[in-house]
Amino acid sequence: MKKTTLLVIEGRHAEIPSFAQDLQKKGFDVVSAQNGSEAVSQLKQTNPSLVIVNAPSMRSTGIRICSSIRKKDSKVPIILIVENDQKSVDKELADSILALPFTVQKLVNRIKALMPGDGDNIVSVGPIRLDLENRRVRSLDKNTKLTPRLITLLQILMDKHGEVVEREALFKKVWETNYTGDTRTLDVHISWLRRAIELDPDNPKFLKTIRGVGYRLDV
Repeated sequence: MKKTTLLVIEGRHAEIPSFAQDLQKKGFDVVSAQNGSEAVSQLKQTNPSLVIVNAPSMRSTGIRICSSIRKKDSKVPIILIVENDQKSVDKELADSILALPFTVQKLVNRIKALMPGDGDNIVSVGPIRLDLENRRVRSLDKNTKLTPRLITLLQILMDKHGEVVEREALFKKVWETNYTGDTRTLDVHISWLRRAIELDPDNPKFLKTIRGVGYRLDV
């Protein structure tokens, strides 16, 4: 089972506890950033499962950083850590707010509560985990948001994993049309899916092209 990737944004003020190292010890894959601009850059590179903003460690309210993250990725869960006396924060900026002091275990419990469970809206095949509600796919160390059409395409391939799905049939289902004169757009969408689920999209291990026929998901 792959680790959950967390993006932890925190400064280095000695009087404020740092959580990155403790979360690594708890088994999370932690990517660190020291300010908002660095965090936005890391967000694009790492596709974290969840973001933690340790505002007091940066002598900040964290509001501007949360807003920047929301603009880049409206779906990624955010935990905002604040001083005990900080005024209320808009719940649209953060999914969960924790006021210092608290234990690392309380933070871990909050992280787990924000991670999607294995309910009816989760489709899993091998290492690929498709979250239909939040429109995200996790595969290997990637966590990627998908368009509705990519969600439909991947769900069909996952439902028929191990089987060859013909190009024309796939195109008709995903684009809801009987016209199959030009299916090149399907190839483009397949390449986007490979970027989301493959370690090396140019040499796919999961999503195979069956020449002259269609595609097969091998997991």
